[in-house]
Amino acid sequence: MVDGTLPGERTQPLRPRDPRSLGDYELVGRLGEGGMGTVYLARTAAGVLVAVKMVRADLAHDDEFRRRFRSEVNRARQVPPFCTAEVLDADPDHEHPYLVVEYVDGPTLAEVVEDRGPLTSANLHGVAIGVATALTAIHGAGVIHRDLKPRNVLLAPGSPKVIDFGIARAMEATSANTRTDQMVGTVAYMAPERFSTEGEAPVTPAADVFAWGSVVAYAGTGRTPFHADSPPATAARILTQPPRLDGLSGPLRDLIAHALEKDPANRPTARELLDLLVSSGERPAATAAAFADQPDLKAAAVEAQAVTGVAAAPATATVPGPVLAIPPGLVGYDENSIITVPISEATATALATAGPPRRTGRRWALPAGVAILLVAVVVGAVLLALSMRPPAGGGATPGVSGLPDTTPLIADALRTPSLWVPTEQAGEGATCRFENSLVVRRKTEGTYRCTGPADEVPANLRAQVGVSLLTENSCAAIWFRFKDLRGYLLRVCQNNIYVGKHKRDGSVPVLKTFPLAEPIALKAAPTEISLIVIGETVQVLRGGVLVGSVPLTDPEMLTGRLYLGVFNERNAKKRGPYEVAFTDVRIWSA
Repeated sequence: MVDGTLPGERTQPLRPRDPRSLGDYELVGRLGEGGMGTVYLARTAAGVLVAVKMVRADLAHDDEFRRRFRSEVNRARQVPPFCTAEVLDADPDHEHPYLVVEYVDGPTLAEVVEDRGPLTSANLHGVAIGVATALTAIHGAGVIHRDLKPRNVLLAPGSPKVIDFGIARAMEATSANTRTDQMVGTVAYMAPERFSTEGEAPVTPAADVFAWGSVVAYAGTGRTPFHADSPPATAARILTQPPRLDGLSGPLRDLIAHALEKDPANRPTARELLDLLVSSGERPAATAAAFADQPDLKAAAVEAQAVTGVAAAPATATVPGPVLAIPPGLVGYDENSIITVPISEATATALATAGPPRRTGRRWALPAGVAILLVAVVVGAVLLALSMRPPAGGGATPGVSGLPDTTPLIADALRTPSLWVPTEQAGEGATCRFENSLVVRRKTEGTYRCTGPADEVPANLRAQVGVSLLTENSCAAIWFRFKDLRGYLLRVCQNNIYVGKHKRDGSVPVLKTFPLAEPIALKAAPTEISLIVIGETVQVLRGGVLVGSVPLTDPEMLTGRLYLGVFNERNAKKRGPYEVAFTDVRIWSA
């Protein structure tokens, strides 16, 4: 703000009845109004501009809404800021509950299309990548958007930004907003399973993928793919008719069509969308054009791929019958209006209490070069030990329990695809492939994780794997207790072994460095590396000999999955490629 003027063409002056402050934020203008309340431009005590969303009065007096609002805001704050407007603060207990998010000075996708018509090919591909990147980050943090639409996509300088993720759930099934047998949605972008009164399936990430297809189709054609004269007619088309994608062509059209599949089990995940848009060899010119003027978009997409590692595990859904249940009084409303759609009481209860479930059904077969195959092996239970077990005596290594002789929970020789499968990230020259071992390669500095079993292994575990270092300055990376884009990382390099914390922003601060008295030779026989993770300690062994132990004290890193991949040595003088290999991985409960 300069000389008292307000930034952005869409900022309006405050009205007489608008508050002048909320909490520690000075309100300086109006950005708009929505189903949740009023959005203000505000300024922090340090002079930083932010957007403050003040909840409307009827919701403010609803205790159930405040509870849901608090829960959803806490979840939304875990989403990394890759093509998303970062959630900065909230006060659910204020007289007027509010949410503070990053201020994005840019028009909505809806405004741009309404004013200028459909996007050019390069801009359309940029929007497709940006929204897929945002959904990858959102879903990776365990959040579902629920109301993705063009008005929730801001075309900011550098990259598109998705807003209002996860907040729609707080508005569902509250006494001040809808009856307990209703839910909130925007008709033109709602997946078919959301209209059913019989399926009783909770909203899953697949619904957001359907919305992605509708949003990108709208951006490329100026109309929604199921457009009709009224919301009920639009919903009927969504349930029973194929999408109308005239005006779109090539691989992007095909990808949109797959995202708009009626069966949620057949839609790609957000991560699969991103991989196909960025890494597929089918559209290099479109990708290059999209990235040419948007380096921030490229950086966000690549980082989202790096920190998510694999495509999100599918969630469960049933295929609903064509049951249309929309109040007839809505005829004549614009199809983009937020409406309430009747659902069963059991569905409302499930939406309020259930987390994202697993999804079964036929998956869409991706092109071989970028296929992300998920092989699920079910673990019977997650065991949490309350204290560290005493070490077994008599072993070759004093103070270290020997690895058990019992059948492991997970075992893979890693000679051919099985629990771990081939993957590729072309933009970074990163691959996981099988050459009588699992060979992981990355052309540039950074991390790359291979797609392995989707099982969440026990918090207390014992793991063993053979490690080979194939090029200079390469480190074999083993993530454990890794969940929601964060966890612990063991890095096995030629001269050092590091234990660090992998944060959501992709940084990996080192907790402990163990110099190796005997370096690991390049291209030698596999070195046996073992982890014993019990309680708040991890012990690291090389060839059965204790290297050292490190305290694990982060209360937010208590359980998760185990991944294999590649990283580079710290302060490497010689640049990539970085290449390592793994053989014979086994994981036991400790």
